[in-house]
Amino acid sequence: MIALEVGSGVNDLSKTSPDGGRGILSAVLGATGEAVRTGPGRSFAALLDRGWHSGLASPAVQVPGSRSLGMAAKVAADEAFRALMVAMARVPSRDGLRRVRSELAAATALYADRGWLEDPRGYHLAPPPLSSPRVVPASSRGIGFDHLQFVSGYEPHLGEPGRERWLGYKPVRTGHAWVLRHRGAPRPWIVCVHGYRMGFPLADFQAFRADWLHHELGFNVVMPTLPLHGERAIGRFSGDGFFSAQFMDMVHCEAQAIWDLRRILEWLRGQEAPAIGLYGISLGGYTSALLTGFESELDCVIAGMPAMCLADLLIDHAPARLWRLAESIGMQIDELTTVLSVVSPLSFAPAVAREKLHIYGAVADRLIPRNHVSALWEHWAPAQLRWFEGSHLSFTWESAINDLVRTALVDAGMIGTRRLRERGSSTQAA
Repeated sequence: MIALEVGSGVNDLSKTSPDGGRGILSAVLGATGEAVRTGPGRSFAALLDRGWHSGLASPAVQVPGSRSLGMAAKVAADEAFRALMVAMARVPSRDGLRRVRSELAAATALYADRGWLEDPRGYHLAPPPLSSPRVVPASSRGIGFDHLQFVSGYEPHLGEPGRERWLGYKPVRTGHAWVLRHRGAPRPWIVCVHGYRMGFPLADFQAFRADWLHHELGFNVVMPTLPLHGERAIGRFSGDGFFSAQFMDMVHCEAQAIWDLRRILEWLRGQEAPAIGLYGISLGGYTSALLTGFESELDCVIAGMPAMCLADLLIDHAPARLWRLAESIGMQIDELTTVLSVVSPLSFAPAVAREKLHIYGAVADRLIPRNHVSALWEHWAPAQLRWFEGSHLSFTWESAINDLVRTALVDAGMIGTRRLRERGSSTQAA
């Protein structure tokens, strides 16, 4: 779900949830994605009229659909949460938006001068190896895991707009990850990248079916925490600041996420990992898709309900009064999409072999329109694209998700069908 700095009322609803304010409903609202270019001079007001009709390419994909009462309930849950988030969004002042526009203009000029708009790969520096992270035993609701901590070391470029503000976010400087590891011989690893408002053990373990991945399928699992989330949050709630009007913070957040994830992948290779898979949900699906442009040695990539156009989602979900105010000061959507192109998955051809790329989407998703999912499928073609009969929120309890993930892992060769038959539905630790 996109919302610009939601007020406390939204998150207060989750304070009575079993996970103490980090409820999975709030956690899985990871509607993220990235910008693709739109035509010159398109105004916010004009784009508002599009509703759910995204400017993204939408290939002809046969998508199943259901008109059942159960499906209607799933859609209603998405819509209700979307409406609540929009109602609680904070709109910046006119002067605040002028400062935002000034940063975007300065970033556009800097990126053009350094050639990053033509070759966005140059924007991303290669991070140093992660050699000696701190590992602390921890637990959550009876699940034991290792809490991995390390100094990130990421910094925005010298002279880049928003650099000093970003460096002032002290919690972001430390990287965190939850690790579930088997004893004994090396096992394949799954790197699970969480969605917007997630980044806490319980929410992440539930969303990714960690027990199933770890015990039933026998993988080692690592769940990194994205900047601005979980232990790295700068606000009262996980994710505060990501979808704020400080648009440059979104650029720095994704750039740092790629930096940190590349360091974690290098650390896993040092653990003698026989194979490594990458699985992202929503915001994590977007971030995982971006990471495939830099890492060629991944054995499987699964992007779950990924968004591909951040600007479209902002327009779909943020209050209309925000865009009316933005247009009144002359702000154009192109100013945002141009800057965000340096962290767009659609700006990078995947370095991973196409047969190892997998995507799934929800047929009734009201937070990420289906053509966002289809756009990644088109960019990754001939990647595998599968749909499940549910909504963005309902994925947390959909049994079909296990089948989609398992099929992707089998197709990518990370697990064999014989091993799956032997395990069946066992819940015993491997």
